[in-house]
Amino acid sequence: MVGTLVLSIAAGGLAGALTGSREPGPADLPQVAAPPAAAQGSISAAAASVLPGVVSVRAGRATGSGFAVDQQGHVVTNAHVVEGAGDVSLVLSNGRTVDATVLGSDPDNDLAVLQVSTTDAAGLRALTLGRSAQLRVGDPVLAVGSPLGLEGTVTAGIVSALDRQARFGDNNTRQSAIQTDAAINPGNSGGPLVNAAGQVVGVNTAIATLGSSRSGNIGIGFAIPVDRMTTIVEDLLD
Repeated sequence: MVGTLVLSIAAGGLAGALTGSREPGPADLPQVAAPPAAAQGSISAAAASVLPGVVSVRAGRATGSGFAVDQQGHVVTNAHVVEGAGDVSLVLSNGRTVDATVLGSDPDNDLAVLQVSTTDAAGLRALTLGRSAQLRVGDPVLAVGSPLGLEGTVTAGIVSALDRQARFGDNNTRQSAIQTDAAINPGNSGGPLVNAAGQVVGVNTAIATLGSSRSGNIGIGFAIPVDRMTTIVEDLLD
């Protein structure tokens, strides 16, 4: 392979610390065990179950994706998507645009929690959180989000590798990630990686490129494992 493999964040936005006002919220995000293979539905059924809970995130000049984790209006995205933004808005699956505030952020792990009002939360479907520890190489997965501003985009692939070391987050240190060949492009950042049952198993965060001039998908994307995400989000909600 010619050139140096560079890991780049999949959406715009500057890294750095960002915190917002915090409101009381549930600190326990329940996870369910992965269903047996025979109970898993089709890819189209998984996509249909996930799309109502996925949003497009607009934060200043940056765009990304996010997803609802409960019915209290809490939405998870990447910290780099909302970094430094004064105004944040979300485009729901029904096309409505609603305001959001940054409830808390962990730039080192590239995760942030947004809050929408109770009224606006009625238009969101909380996604089911699975278990990334139960993933196997070769499992089918979907990346859902708004690549290049194309809202409600679904791409399919497999788990290419587990515990892959990738550089992302404010400290730019190597972290364990899920590697997938599901197409991930700028704008997918913060969107969910889901299994064939429609359960969230990761948060799409970074892509590999062959140089700064080639920022599109080359079949190597990385997601934060949902098991780590739940721990961080619970801390942000405490």
